[in-house]
Amino acid sequence: MTTFPLSSPPNIKVLVVDDSLIVREHLVTILNEITGTEIVGQAGTVAEAIGAIQKLRPNVVILDIRMPGGSGIDVLKWVKQAEVRPIVIILTNYPYPGYRQRCLRAGADFFLDKSTEFDQIPHLFELFRQQQS
Repeated sequence: MTTFPLSSPPNIKVLVVDDSLIVREHLVTILNEITGTEIVGQAGTVAEAIGAIQKLRPNVVILDIRMPGGSGIDVLKWVKQAEVRPIVIILTNYPYPGYRQRCLRAGADFFLDKSTEFDQIPHLFELFRQQQS
């Protein structure tokens, strides 16, 4: 009798959006260590982010608040009105309650502080993988 391997869930496609190349590289390093994730692109401005979301159709967008050409909140509002609606993780150096409230009201799925909550990213992706199964 022939057996076939069970198919694994598809990779979680991730777009990293931050104006800091160092932060993007750090995120890519972390995400590359997480089984089942695929970095489909990076963006450093609002225009690049919107274009990449339209073209690459990621499952998850990790998004900074302050960027050239507008804000991550502008991108978030656009994403939540678009045809494809990825999970949005706001990752910021500005974890002020006002920003948190604005982002969550605009549709952010998660709001993380870069300086104290970076380590939560692998855990979130494990939860995403479990939800796919």
